Amino acid sequence: MTTNSTYQPVHVVGGGLAGSEAAWQIAQSGVPVILHEMRKDDATGKVTTDAHQTDGLAEMVCSNSFRSDDWQFNAVGLLHAEMRKLGSLIMSCADQHQVPAGGALAVDRDGFSAEVTKRLSQHPLVTIVREEIAGLPPAEWDNVVVATGPLTSPALAQAILEMTGEGQLSFFDAIAPIIHFESINMDVAWRQSRYDKEGPGGDAAAYINCPMNKAQYEAFIDALLAGPKSEFKEWENVPYFDGCLPIEVMAERGRETLRHGPMKPVGLTNPRDPTVKSYAIVQLRQDNALGTLWNMVGFQTKLKHGVQAETFRMIPGLENAQFARLGGLHRNTFINSPKLLDKSLRMKVQPRLRFAGQVTGVEGYVESAAMGLLTGRFAAADRKGAPIDAPPPTTALGALVEHITGGHLEGGSFQPMNINYGLLPPLEAPKVDEDGKKIPLKERGRAKKRLMSLRALKDLETWMGA
Repeated sequence: MTTNSTYQPVHVVGGGLAGSEAAWQIAQSGVPVILHEMRKDDATGKVTTDAHQTDGLAEMVCSNSFRSDDWQFNAVGLLHAEMRKLGSLIMSCADQHQVPAGGALAVDRDGFSAEVTKRLSQHPLVTIVREEIAGLPPAEWDNVVVATGPLTSPALAQAILEMTGEGQLSFFDAIAPIIHFESINMDVAWRQSRYDKEGPGGDAAAYINCPMNKAQYEAFIDALLAGPKSEFKEWENVPYFDGCLPIEVMAERGRETLRHGPMKPVGLTNPRDPTVKSYAIVQLRQDNALGTLWNMVGFQTKLKHGVQAETFRMIPGLENAQFARLGGLHRNTFINSPKLLDKSLRMKVQPRLRFAGQVTGVEGYVESAAMGLLTGRFAAADRKGAPIDAPPPTTALGALVEHITGGHLEGGSFQPMNINYGLLPPLEAPKVDEDGKKIPLKERGRAKKRLMSLRALKDLETWMGA
């Protein structure tokens, strides 16, 4: 390991999972790094946040789980595997402090944070400075990774707003569920835009429509009203905007509200039963350029995740729906990455700044750390004068970069996303296994995931050797 360096340091702002991973990758590349973290014990009088409890690096605020560790059949498990191949600090510390959780990777959160803090503190090329960066980093810092997470300090958030313009930074996250296209029953649903109106792309069938009769609609409303709701934490209390009312709040305003709002049936005709008018219709809109993910239009919700899938599978055509993301409303800070960032996660208007973690528009501990890993590598490579490209989009890492820098549809609303197979270029489901034995129809989707994972790991190794 290099113990001294002729390189000028890279600055990393934020000591969460993304910032810690970025700092580690930079230091492991032989480039010195200064990690700025504003959290400190209350007794010191230093700045802290509304959510964190300690001053440890990479503190896990909510769950202690990194979700599935199955690289063959689960996209987040694939992301784990890719990060391990690239020497991830977060994955190494998680593996060391793992606790029993079935097929998931869960950790002793205190031990995990302490281990991350210890390794970074002891690294000869890492300097940890306890301070808030109140505003944009100083102009003389020519290579900076901003990894400030969903609770970015108000001063820095305001500086980003002033640099990028109003509307380029979101503080309130209203997200609707997203469904894998292949799980939609197109024998029930159909493609049509309202009144067959062509969109900007010339497509008069841009939506998938799921019809409901009156009995189905009434049962759905009952389920919405009865379902347990998530409550905001005090620091998440943000007034609703008219454009992002939770569907259950609309239902509470009157049982007919939804069928005069996002579920209105006008301008749509079911081609399988054209003489019968649907009582209500749920529309899905294409959510990514690949056409593998579809967004439930107007379905942002505070329903707890445990009941969302059950409730939404009451909708005809979605009875077997597989969700890439469930809906929710919460405080979040993320930038409009497709407009603001290039493929190496640099701010286009100020390339000295890179962004990492949840502020870029990824969701989840692992995804945030993964973006820290890449920005760290990008920043170190730039410092060495040998820039590198992002991994190919066939990898989980590359697919996340593609999503946050332009994988969504032009003109669509950019929203944070967990890693899922729908972000990777699709493959045909295999009909036979490696031994030439026929794969049962119901098992082909699982076999396709394994092929996509094998392709990802192979392509990552090729990228690593480039």
